[in-house]
Amino acid sequence: MQARLAELEARLARARTADWSRSPPADLWEDVSEALLLPDASWNRPAPRPGIGARLRALFARLAAWFRRLFGGRRAAPAAPSGRSVTFARASPLGRAIGASELGEALARLSAPQQQELSERVEGSLRARERALERDAEEKRRAVESQRRQLEAERAEAARRAAAETEQRVKEGEARRLERELRERGFVAEQGNTLVVTFGLVQRFARLLLEEESQRLPAEVRLSLKGEGATGIYEKARLRRAEEVAHLDVPGSLLAARLAGLRHIDESQSYVYREVTSERVHVVLAFDRSGSMAEAGKLEAAKKALLALYVAIRRRHPDATIDLLAFDNEVEVLDLVSLWECRAGSFTNTAEALRAAHLLLRSSRATRREVYLLTDGLPEAYTGEDGRVHSGQLDRAMEAALLRATELRTVRPLRSTLILLKSPNPEYEPAARQIARTMGGELVVTDPIHLGVELLVRWAHGVETERRWVPPAPAAAPAGGPPPPAAATREGAAGARGRRRRADRRMGG
Repeated sequence: MQARLAELEARLARARTADWSRSPPADLWEDVSEALLLPDASWNRPAPRPGIGARLRALFARLAAWFRRLFGGRRAAPAAPSGRSVTFARASPLGRAIGASELGEALARLSAPQQQELSERVEGSLRARERALERDAEEKRRAVESQRRQLEAERAEAARRAAAETEQRVKEGEARRLERELRERGFVAEQGNTLVVTFGLVQRFARLLLEEESQRLPAEVRLSLKGEGATGIYEKARLRRAEEVAHLDVPGSLLAARLAGLRHIDESQSYVYREVTSERVHVVLAFDRSGSMAEAGKLEAAKKALLALYVAIRRRHPDATIDLLAFDNEVEVLDLVSLWECRAGSFTNTAEALRAAHLLLRSSRATRREVYLLTDGLPEAYTGEDGRVHSGQLDRAMEAALLRATELRTVRPLRSTLILLKSPNPEYEPAARQIARTMGGELVVTDPIHLGVELLVRWAHGVETERRWVPPAPAAAPAGGPPPPAAATREGAAGARGRRRRADRRMGG
């Protein structure tokens, strides 16, 4: 393309310097022929019609010539033709064309203005060809650029697909590895053709939630959630676990082995000093799962907060009884797995939740009983004497809730807390305060973000009842043996009660 443009520029330069009175250069013949054959050229237009004066002059000229021939006796030379008497073009099977001889003759017969016109037309033709070549070159350049962009886009798309496929394969591999590890650790189980979470996985997740919430707690509250606190009170009892060997009562165990006829200490006759750290605890966690809890992430926040509180109670009191209740129209007792998989329901039956908490706590043998009731609004439903749930009658639902709150207050000892999630409705807080006052507890108004912290703070500030022990009078030491430690001679009624203590735990705790 560049070579053709250079050739056109050279031909254009030669056309500007050509002498049109003689034969043009060979490479310009085609352009000159096309210019001469243009129908609108001045030399191809018909001659103008002569005027009256020209006609009269021609008539007199013909008369003079006739008289000269008549009386002169010799033939006059023919007059030169006026105007254009020769046509530049001739017929051809391929159309109009000019031969080489006719082209030279035509050029020789052109006047100076016509030669100038021919030069301009030849230059215009060459310039038109040049512009056409430039347009073709630009179109080809654009086509090449478009193809290049398309190829780049295809390469980028191929690279993106390859990266996506690689990432997908990595994710699938990680998912298979994670699934295999979760299976090996017992965190997931196969049920039918699907995997379901287990108690161990939810408990592990709950521990992580507790650690996360603990970062926002005050220092003294955070320390109180670390585990059992030392009381300095010990009881002497039989060895039950291998890790208790570190607190072995060597003299007492040796004496018991000798009395049994054994030469060495035997596990069946061994005694240890076991520290008494806490009393029996029973906690009821009831939360609202009505339809309104699905808004603004309230239900998810409630589940996370309750999981963290569950682990905090277990860490502080491993033998505690913990009941999880979810209530909407009805009340359902949950474990950790069903708690995490819980979904929002229908209306809020606060009275039935309070009744269930009362039934669970009134028969409990725990010395520390607590109930936490979490909701986000007014009581909307109640259960009638016929066992049917009625909704939409707010006054009757409130009366039923207050009646059940009065029943719950009869449980002794009891510490109750009602947690209300904030709402723009001004009626919710007075109603919740009335219910909390009726059941003898406190009201906490908070938002989903701070719910976990509020629950942990309320739990950590609970007062723990310790079993006080007065050491009995020192017993006489066996002959030849050292006296038993003064702080570790508890074998009375308290030790018997400790041995008779049975585990009253739910939810796999």
